[in-house]
Amino acid sequence: MTNKQFNIRKKFIEEWFDFNPVLFFILICVMSFVIVFLKKSFLIDEMAAFEVLEERGEMGLFNMFYSLQYLVVPIFYGWKLTLTAFLLWVGCFMFGYKLTFKELWKLVLLLEIWFFIPEILKVLWFLVVDTDPNYWDVRAFYPLSIINFFDYENLHNRWHYALKALNIFEFVYWFLIVYGIYFLSGKKLSYSYAIVFSSYVLFFLIWIVYYLVSYR
Repeated sequence: MTNKQFNIRKKFIEEWFDFNPVLFFILICVMSFVIVFLKKSFLIDEMAAFEVLEERGEMGLFNMFYSLQYLVVPIFYGWKLTLTAFLLWVGCFMFGYKLTFKELWKLVLLLEIWFFIPEILKVLWFLVVDTDPNYWDVRAFYPLSIINFFDYENLHNRWHYALKALNIFEFVYWFLIVYGIYFLSGKKLSYSYAIVFSSYVLFFLIWIVYYLVSYR
């Protein structure tokens, strides 16, 4: 690692990585709550089908189930971040990297901010570009994902999740983790690639294949 890289690493650890993980986790959840609220207020409520339900007085049940997302958010993030950190910790252990689970959990917590970009772009897309979507248009759309190359209405439902999961933001996330581990460890970049692609990325691809095979 050159002096310049060493200084960048030091700055990353001192200025970007010295944060309270509990407060940051709460911030992530609050940001997710805001995204859910925006989708509900500006997309779902404006759809013609839901306006009909509102007129019939049948919207209450849907609102109740939609509101459950607010309760699920902390559980989802807790599970996702813990699993991701664990996979990376196992990868580091296999390659002899002495990074603690707490360090890796903080890293994936910090990088979770990245995934708010596609969520914001999704809201903007339906507010500015496709201004008259139906519910399934919103469900099937994910910015810069492979599913956008297909007509989702002609795809079997099993492919929807997989093709949305394979997107530019996910691919970039892999490299963000690589460089995060690289800066935290101060070791060779090539080993950081090996750690991430033999743990998190491998598990991610296995999960996609398992989902496709087991879908009923």
